[in-house]
Amino acid sequence: MAAANTGRVFQFKLVLLGDSAVGKSSLVLRFVRGQFFEYQESTIGAAFLTQTVALNDTTVKFEIWDTAGQERYHSLAPMYYRGAAAAILVYDMTKKSSFEKLQKWVDELKERGPEGIVLCVAANKCDLEEGREVEVAEGAEFAQKSGADFFETSAKNDENVGRIFTTLVTNVQRKSEAARPAGEARLDAAPPKKTSCCG
Repeated sequence: MAAANTGRVFQFKLVLLGDSAVGKSSLVLRFVRGQFFEYQESTIGAAFLTQTVALNDTTVKFEIWDTAGQERYHSLAPMYYRGAAAAILVYDMTKKSSFEKLQKWVDELKERGPEGIVLCVAANKCDLEEGREVEVAEGAEFAQKSGADFFETSAKNDENVGRIFTTLVTNVQRKSEAARPAGEARLDAAPPKKTSCCG
């Protein structure tokens, strides 16, 4: 997904949060490198990746922090979501417990995260339909109540992976444009206060 040489540059920080082994790293690798590995080693602390894409007349530069899901790394999370314009909350739709833990991330981001951070909920591993433990309606309802967009994704099959990132760009860009002083050419990566959004 190479970026064209366009007139405007939109750069923002994005963080992925969620339980261990839900597929956060797989989603990022699919988006950034177009790759999928059946076995993905657990992230230690956090991994940092970048991706630049062309979207309409804008060059978008993603700074992506893929955080570790293990409980022992939870205390490090604020270092990674500080200053983030958006967050993807990931759960494994075949593992109900990973879905139930998302509420603590929503609460934490509202209490300690950046003001107006744009949220998206990803129900990952939707290629494993036979093992589903979380219904689509449950995920969608949670996302709506959390002011987030919602997508069922499969890093393995590349289902909705690109859509999540482009949707976040659109939402963050819209907020930044609304907050940008008239005549300012560069888009600001810090979005204004989030009001409402539903997927």
